[in-house]
Amino acid sequence: MSEPLPKTFAAPWEAQVFALVVSLQEAGLFTWAEWADRLGNAIRPAAAPEQAADYGAWLATLETILAERGIATPDSVAVRTEAFLRAAAATPHGRPIRLENDPLYRS
Repeated sequence: MSEPLPKTFAAPWEAQVFALVVSLQEAGLFTWAEWADRLGNAIRPAAAPEQAADYGAWLATLETILAERGIATPDSVAVRTEAFLRAAAATPHGRPIRLENDPLYRS
């Protein structure tokens, strides 16, 4: 009997952040060298003890790059986050969360 494979991602959103970073790098938004440098700085700031990389750091690094490039401002990310949280609260258990479920959604 073989042992189960280790879990790569602790939650679906981690896999989504990973896939988004790979897709945006492949689209030319940044190089892998730039990504590694930026992520390294986020998880290992100067004069601080080294921290384990986590997908929260991946997300924060990606949001910073998107803001710097004028693709998604911190305000637009905050607005979308709030809309998603409202949609999640309004979605019946077991159903997909869609922004259209946000009670304040406007098409």
